[in-house]
Amino acid sequence: MENPAKSSPIIPDPFLTLSQVRKSFDGEVDVLKSLDMDISDGDFIGLIGPSGCGKSTVLKLIAGLIPPTSGTIEFSEQNLAEHLAYVFQDATLLPWKTVRDNVALPLQLKGVGEQARHNAANKFIELVGLNHAADLYPRELSGGMKMRVSIARALCVEPRLLLLDEPFGALDEMTRDILNEELLTLREATGWTAMFVTHSVSEAVFLSSKVIVLKPNPGEITECIDIPLDFPRTAATREDPVFVEMVVKVTKALRSVHVKGSD
Repeated sequence: MENPAKSSPIIPDPFLTLSQVRKSFDGEVDVLKSLDMDISDGDFIGLIGPSGCGKSTVLKLIAGLIPPTSGTIEFSEQNLAEHLAYVFQDATLLPWKTVRDNVALPLQLKGVGEQARHNAANKFIELVGLNHAADLYPRELSGGMKMRVSIARALCVEPRLLLLDEPFGALDEMTRDILNEELLTLREATGWTAMFVTHSVSEAVFLSSKVIVLKPNPGEITECIDIPLDFPRTAATREDPVFVEMVVKVTKALRSVHVKGSD
């Protein structure tokens, strides 16, 4: 007879745990209420939900940019919070610095010498495919190139956790799809854990190992949907019947949230 203990899957300890996290501003209406979430090392979590449900607020809480009103946010290792990077909706590049100097900026702020930080920047500029643009300025870049620079700048600090707040939302669909594929290629190469905010169901399904659906007023988790698609994922993944099935499933969950939110 099979030993149940031997056949049970090994569940890794959480990399990051949010317990009963609540956030209100000025002590008034709750933006987030009773948020419970476990993130494992290597997860790619997609956060999706209607505008105003608190998706960006979740990232800011995890990054320590704002404190929770109540509840706890705990990393599995004491100094893990120091090894995260944040990619914002806008590329937020310094217009007077070249691509290389923008990518190297976090290392400059840490006091790393010019040659060492430029060597590190060159590595990640190559990873995002911008070798030819290293000496250009932001005004000379397309929107997609600017976001590549922003991602390279985040990766330059070699984070364990990457927080991305709808970085491709302003881009056309084809550029977004290409950058989604490139983002997963970078993840395969560097191995970070990620949380990604998006309004796009197909983007959430394509990128994520799990998609978390939030409802608004106040923000709460309504569903956590595992995405049973193997990594690495490519353009062909979008034609996989399982991908289509999961897009339908997440769409239904999101539509349900919209309908309840309008009551």
